[in-house]
Amino acid sequence: MSDEDYCTVVQAAKPPKADGPPYAECVLCREPTEYPESYKGITLCPVCEWQEAQRTAYSG
Repeated sequence: MSDEDYCTVVQAAKPPKADGPPYAECVLCREPTEYPESYKGITLCPVCEWQEAQRTAYSG
């Protein structure tokens, strides 16, 4: 297993990108996300996704 395989999440399921409005709200800051409003589950805007990735990367 290479370092790249270990450090990246390849199998993670992501919600489908929305073609247009209405967009789902971010569960943290309530800004619009890139995901459709009909998606069930936790949705994060690009800024919160990046911040969450940083938190989990440095929490180890």
